[in-house]
Amino acid sequence: MSPASRDEFSQGLDLLPSARPGGLFSELYIGLMSGTSLDGVDGVLLRRVPSAQNREGAHEGINRDTWQMLAHAHRPLPPALRQALLELNTPGDNELHRSAQASQALMVLYAAVVQAICTAANVLPTEVQAIGAHGQTVRHRPDLAYTIQLNNPALLAEMTGIDVVSDFRSRDVAAGGQGAPLVPAFHQAIFGKPDATVAVLNIGGMANWSILRPGQAPLGFDSGPGNALLDMWCEWQTGQTFDANGAFGALGQAREDWLTEALQEPFFSLAPPKSTGRDLFNAGWLSRWLAPHGVPPSGPHEALSNADLARDVQATLCELTARSAAQALHAHAPEASEVVVCGGGALNGDLMKRLDKQLSAQLPGVSVARSDAHGLDAMQVEAAAFAWLAWTHLNRLAGNVPDVTGARGPRVLGGLYPAR
Repeated sequence: MSPASRDEFSQGLDLLPSARPGGLFSELYIGLMSGTSLDGVDGVLLRRVPSAQNREGAHEGINRDTWQMLAHAHRPLPPALRQALLELNTPGDNELHRSAQASQALMVLYAAVVQAICTAANVLPTEVQAIGAHGQTVRHRPDLAYTIQLNNPALLAEMTGIDVVSDFRSRDVAAGGQGAPLVPAFHQAIFGKPDATVAVLNIGGMANWSILRPGQAPLGFDSGPGNALLDMWCEWQTGQTFDANGAFGALGQAREDWLTEALQEPFFSLAPPKSTGRDLFNAGWLSRWLAPHGVPPSGPHEALSNADLARDVQATLCELTARSAAQALHAHAPEASEVVVCGGGALNGDLMKRLDKQLSAQLPGVSVARSDAHGLDAMQVEAAAFAWLAWTHLNRLAGNVPDVTGARGPRVLGGLYPAR
């Protein structure tokens, strides 16, 4: 797949450098994302330059504007905060207090990312229209009509001096939707083509597809686990919070019988709209799956004594992510000719090899490339989407796609926390 040209991005996200962030008509937005993979906080600064048509007052969405990437920053989660957030994914004692404390600590990290971005781009906080802050998902139960992202947008607004838009998912859930995925409309603007079906696979803690068909509203859904189970098992066995470039898993052999059983999980056969998270794919799911195959119990600081077996589990989990994603794409968009991969999983070389093999088998002739080939770093895509969602909120534009989430209709997403 060849890199996108500047002309392609003139209708979406212009990634060419700029001499000055500000401008007569330009607007600056920051997007902050910390995903279920719990690897850290990513932030981006985008500049929106409205088209002449939009300057005259017509809001027709991102495709009528130029969006420019000005800066990016990443901060890893401190180990104590990462562990606290991980524990809050399952029921425990004193959850309200621990959630409040974790939210405050997360906002300190968010504010540090904002400061780094502003410094890198040489902009003042007063020049930024808003921050789109996703927060940290700890519970996602659209079947029970709720989703929880730990956040403290009031504190973030106070610390940064910038208006904050947050709590994007709950408005969609209130309208009967899944609250996820929320990025397909953004993907359509950035990666969509007028003459071909493009599929975007975001591999964070979970994996989700955006199906971008010419002239149609995008389709999107979660396909299953992304990095969450991979990272969990890798940390249990090696002490490392993720499998760098897939080196650990590449040493193992995927067990076909284990994989066949894992794919019997009912979620995989559900029709879209659907979404999932650590509420399903967690340590309990992993233990229930492995126990019948003679894999001894494992957990934090409890690595298996059989190193070969541990590597085989990692390889099988990697294959599960790749195969479930490929099967889902074949089921819902067999005509796709291009696949764009983003998120932390795009940096896992072993996963990318397995994904390429599975996609080639399911969709012969399909091209597979990281979003970097389109000029947008794989780790920046989701953060950029939440900068865009902040813009949609301020302009009272719908941020969800009902065909994706199952909501009763388009809704303006998020709540605003003014800094002044």
